[in-house]
Amino acid sequence: MQPGPGGGGAAAGSARHRKWPMKRRVPVAEPSLADPHQLFHDTSSAHGPGGYPVHRTPGGLGYASPSQPAFLADPVSNMAVAYGSSLAAHGKELVDRNIDRFIPVTKLKYYFAVDTVYVGKKLGLLVFPYLHQDWEVQYQQDVPVAPRFDINAPDLYIPAMAFITYILVAGLALGTQDRFSPDLLGLQASSALAWLTVEVLAILLSLYLVTVNTDLTTIDLLAFSGYKYVGMIGGVVTGLLFGRTGYYLVLGWCCVAIFVFMIRTLRLKILSEVAAEGVLVRGARNQLRMYLTMAIAAAQPLFMYWLTFHLVR
Repeated sequence: MQPGPGGGGAAAGSARHRKWPMKRRVPVAEPSLADPHQLFHDTSSAHGPGGYPVHRTPGGLGYASPSQPAFLADPVSNMAVAYGSSLAAHGKELVDRNIDRFIPVTKLKYYFAVDTVYVGKKLGLLVFPYLHQDWEVQYQQDVPVAPRFDINAPDLYIPAMAFITYILVAGLALGTQDRFSPDLLGLQASSALAWLTVEVLAILLSLYLVTVNTDLTTIDLLAFSGYKYVGMIGGVVTGLLFGRTGYYLVLGWCCVAIFVFMIRTLRLKILSEVAAEGVLVRGARNQLRMYLTMAIAAAQPLFMYWLTFHLVR
């Protein structure tokens, strides 16, 4: 059944005037301005996510510059940092200025100014000092030359290395006898260091009591007293290889060598100039100086035997 003319017009008019819902246009971002794989929102714009304003800082983005923490933006913090820096610089300058009063760094550098040639010649002199003629220390403008230029100059390199090597050899000797333990090795090291300290202090006290005017310093005495560890190492190593007979032979040789070395070295420092040249000088003070020189030299073999005899069996 077809609709009438009137009905058809009404239906067409209603269809013509019906309002269809409007489609919302979604703005398409340009490829250069958006990345479909972007994980975070861009907060560099004036408004962040949700429409909240983002306060910009002098760093250029919406957050503080990585090179400058946020707390440093405070003037009080800047002042505190500047004050701390100046205080640290002043403290470093004060330490550098007064460190020589407690630790003679400059003098220590002199005693470690050695080279391979000097070490080889010095070790040979300690083991065989009988053919050496000139025992005087060389000076340049009233300052002793560095040990690497003068074999007669005292150094701390050989005594320090010899002391460490002696402790290692002592540990090896204790290990071969199934007596090794960290406590016993520490006791060995502390005992050797204590005897060395007592020896140096006793020499200083003796020089003070005898009123000897000498240019020997505490470091010089420490160096001369430390040379005996070279012979001690040789004795213990020989004892480990060849038994007590080899130990006594090598240690006896080294004891005589260190005695001669100390006599010929210290006589130029302790005795008067005339007596040091071999001229017989009478007088109680000169005799005391001679006895003191011989006592210091004779003490070296005693310490060498005392610190090594229990390591060889």
